[in-house]
Amino acid sequence: MTRAATATVGPTEAKTSTQAKTSTQAKTSTEAKTSTEAKTVPRVGYLVYRVERRLRARLDEELRLLGVSTPEYVTLSLLRERDGLSCAQLARWALVTPQAMNLVIAALERRKLVRRRPDPKHRRVLRASVTAKGLETLARCDDSVDRIEADMLGDLSPETVEVVRDALGALAHSLQVTNPSPRPRPLGGIR
Repeated sequence: MTRAATATVGPTEAKTSTQAKTSTQAKTSTEAKTSTEAKTVPRVGYLVYRVERRLRARLDEELRLLGVSTPEYVTLSLLRERDGLSCAQLARWALVTPQAMNLVIAALERRKLVRRRPDPKHRRVLRASVTAKGLETLARCDDSVDRIEADMLGDLSPETVEVVRDALGALAHSLQVTNPSPRPRPLGGIR
């Protein structure tokens, strides 16, 4: 439109132009809200991280009362399921360095919760096993962990708990096959 043409625009055309602007602004506002709403949906990874941090805090607190650290509990649990693992194997399972796992095993051994024996084929490799005292300690820890899990899963039906368990297992497997060798971390490092 030229200047002369804009001067001759009547009230009807001006109203239509205003309605078009208002409609465009409303559409832009709706798109912005939709975009904002989409941004407020948390990432699955973030939710898993939040659960892990809260679970870890509860485990640390409860297990400390029983005289066991969370890494020690994980180690005892692994050894109960897979007796005779070496420090290096335990470290791979727990995603920590072998040096860090050696500190955990040494502390458990000093308290007679774990014993190590030389591997018959490779005398330099020490195989770890949970002692009777370690199993007693582990049973007390399991009671605390059961209570924590009951708190965490209390609002879910048994069917949903199974779906969650299966989904978490599948997620862990997917990450393991796409990046089979994550860098181990020291025990005192970022978790």
